[in-house]
Amino acid sequence: MAVKDRDRFSTATRIRIIGEQTAARVYRSQTKRQARRSRLTGRAALLAMVLCSLVVALAYPIRQYVAQRAEIADLRREQQETRDRVEELRDLKARWQDDAYAEQQIRLRLHYVMPGRRASSSSTRTRPVRPAPRRVPPTAPGTGTSGTGSTRPTPPRTGREPAAPAVNRPPRQ
Repeated sequence: MAVKDRDRFSTATRIRIIGEQTAARVYRSQTKRQARRSRLTGRAALLAMVLCSLVVALAYPIRQYVAQRAEIADLRREQQETRDRVEELRDLKARWQDDAYAEQQIRLRLHYVMPGRRASSSSTRTRPVRPAPRRVPPTAPGTGTSGTGSTRPTPPRTGREPAAPAVNRPPRQ
């Protein structure tokens, strides 16, 4: 046993033990790295590339398909609206074929009166149809807007009369 104790504390023994411990640490670190590397193999990388290329290759056609489906839905909705409008117009045409309806619409829209009846209308207007002309105070002679030396003043516009032509004409005599 004395030999074992002596070997145990010799420099060579100590170096050998340190080398074994270091080798064990290196081996453990290499297995950890290999375990991390083994998660992504060449097959997995190839599969990921194939999937990405499929996604890229199919993205545009799928987008076109979805856009066309939306356009088809819009056209079907528009077609149904057109059919409804045609049906309404057919109903209106059938109503106009009826003489009673046509007479009623003529009386309402064109204000026709049947022979032997009196025309009457109720007006809800509170002001007269044509306003009375305004009196303008006289101005100095020769200050008309036509530039012809007229002594008649130009009345102010009320916004209801049509505008006078822009042509300067001499007064009629």
